[in-house]
Amino acid sequence: MSLFNIFKKNTKDSLDKGLEPTKNNLFSKIHRLIVGKTSVDDELLDELEEILIEADVGIKTTIKIIDLIEAKAKQTRYTSNTELDGIIKSSIREILEQSLANMPKIEDSDAKPYVILVVGVNGVGKTTTIGKLAYQFKNANRKVVLGAADTFRAAAVEQLKLWAEKVGVDIVERGMNVDPGAVAYETVNIAKSKDYDVAIIDTAGRLHNKTNLMNELGKINRVIKKIIPEAPHEVLLVLDASTGQNAIEQAKQFLSITNVNAIALTKLDGTAKGGIVVAIADELKIPIKYIGVGEKLDDLQLFDAKIFVDSLLS
Repeated sequence: MSLFNIFKKNTKDSLDKGLEPTKNNLFSKIHRLIVGKTSVDDELLDELEEILIEADVGIKTTIKIIDLIEAKAKQTRYTSNTELDGIIKSSIREILEQSLANMPKIEDSDAKPYVILVVGVNGVGKTTTIGKLAYQFKNANRKVVLGAADTFRAAAVEQLKLWAEKVGVDIVERGMNVDPGAVAYETVNIAKSKDYDVAIIDTAGRLHNKTNLMNELGKINRVIKKIIPEAPHEVLLVLDASTGQNAIEQAKQFLSITNVNAIALTKLDGTAKGGIVVAIADELKIPIKYIGVGEKLDDLQLFDAKIFVDSLLS
């Protein structure tokens, strides 16, 4: 069984609730826009473009969607609002699925321990994401250990300890101002020697400058590989959906200094700009693996493009 089959499946009901702010405040405008329309004209496309940009779909991705809608409308010669609604949905879904189709898959079937290195700036929900991941693994009887390698903030270590206690998993922590690489090394070493299924390692969100951050992440990667050469299996970048286009800029910074191969997008339930999901998939070409759609422990879900678009535009 895949390690990730344990996750709560994305359901339309849970996504509908989590995406309600986006749907009510912005994407409902799409439906109001097309009522009574009998053709895709420049006025409709201009207004639709504005709506998508307001929803943080981003200019580049919006242009792709508009071009696709225009092409499909010419081909189908639609005759109803329902058909136009379907064209818009299918165009957004197509952009998402094209972006995700050729991305490398994260294989987990043979990895034990499966090592997840979590990166991201402070304040995006990194520690909470780690806690929710640990909860779902623990809840499925997987043996989990956390590594508190963000040793530059006392709060980071304490928060992770609280999550470990709350969820009931083990943690390797040596307090503040110790070598993050040493904590990461010890975590993976313990995970391997004591037959853990998963090791999740927290890292610093911000150091004095980009060079320091790059050096620290590079060192952590190197020491992990001394124990398990193919690890970390997952470098998970946590982004806050409510920051909109700033999330993409943060992602580009981390992509320039580490080999991110998965994204967790948090706080989708707290933003009216859920279109950032489409922009991230299209611009970054990194798999969106998890989305956060609520405060509950099981509200961190595996991402499904089809269900997401259906919910967003329903």
